[in-house]
Amino acid sequence: MKRLTSLPAVDGYSMPGEFEPHWGCVMIWPKRPGSWPFGAREARKAFAEIAEAIADSEHVVMLAEADVIDSARDLLTDRIQVVLMESDDAWARDTGPTFVVNHTGHVRGINWQFNAWGGEVDGLYADWRKDDLVAGRFLDEFGYETYDASHFVLEGGSIHSDGQGTILVTESCLLSPGRNPSMTKLEIEEQLKNYLGAKKIIWLPYGIYQDETNEHVDNVCAFIRPGEVILAWTDDKEDPQYEMSLADLNRLEQETDAKGNHFIIHKLPIPKKPVCIKPEELSGYIFEPGEDIREAGERLAASYVNFYISNGGVIVPQFGDEHDETALKLLGECFPERKIYPIYARDIIVGGGNIHCITQQIPEGDVHERGNSSSRSDEML
Repeated sequence: MKRLTSLPAVDGYSMPGEFEPHWGCVMIWPKRPGSWPFGAREARKAFAEIAEAIADSEHVVMLAEADVIDSARDLLTDRIQVVLMESDDAWARDTGPTFVVNHTGHVRGINWQFNAWGGEVDGLYADWRKDDLVAGRFLDEFGYETYDASHFVLEGGSIHSDGQGTILVTESCLLSPGRNPSMTKLEIEEQLKNYLGAKKIIWLPYGIYQDETNEHVDNVCAFIRPGEVILAWTDDKEDPQYEMSLADLNRLEQETDAKGNHFIIHKLPIPKKPVCIKPEELSGYIFEPGEDIREAGERLAASYVNFYISNGGVIVPQFGDEHDETALKLLGECFPERKIYPIYARDIIVGGGNIHCITQQIPEGDVHERGNSSSRSDEML
């Protein structure tokens, strides 16, 4: 597929909001033994449930490696397009492409550099070469023109767009030393403006406590429409998240979006009881040399903000916590036009992320060609 040498902003392209119409969603079938305990048995059930919920209103493409593609086909219905493709793990939000559109509805993709959330500094595994190739291979396979941003380390979970020129990020993530250490904050901001067509970047100080991605924004704050956000929150002043979310709230209240509007902010409680790794779960992991190793009792970055907005629904993580229902009620009020899908997501958070982290939306629009892959293709990409 054609590699573009210009910049999206110059060409009139920008990143739409997740709440805008999708053609579909890309996911990756889980298998990595250091992320998904006991052969990803329970994780695959959760992935399948999420994929089927999304497929109620948009196309779903599930990428899978050769040794697990039959597992994907066995657990998924024919509504899901299964495509053979190599990867190191299942975080499609971060390894998949970011899509941009222009005023005519034409869609193009961006291929960022991926370095396992920190590379040699604090990356979570030692070899991420296959993951770094996922975005480019997907764009080639599905016929999208590609902007090559391989000089710049960025993950899809570290950005959130209002579709009108405003991008949310966190300082803790984008200024971390393992990503783009030679760039200043201003230079990083210019990259976001050039590639995402942004007019304004809102830098929140923090993400969710113990988020091993250096605190991705998609776990703490998300646009639900222009000028309106959901912010992860706790009233427990003894919880480390309290001061972090308070700092984010103060920043949002001081800021305006690209159009000069102040934000409507909805506080969404985090689980009341911290979600931690259980000893019996720890026994199911198999860690590779150089991979981040989990410990029993380790607090995980559980947040209800890590939801996915599909064309017809909102797929919301649940943790068996008393705040589960509170999250569903608030999101139902925020998205009255969409169906709320509660999904028990403990079997995903044990991998380090959640529903938004394993999904990447593909905007509705025109491309030169789409879907070269047969769902039964045998060629490894």
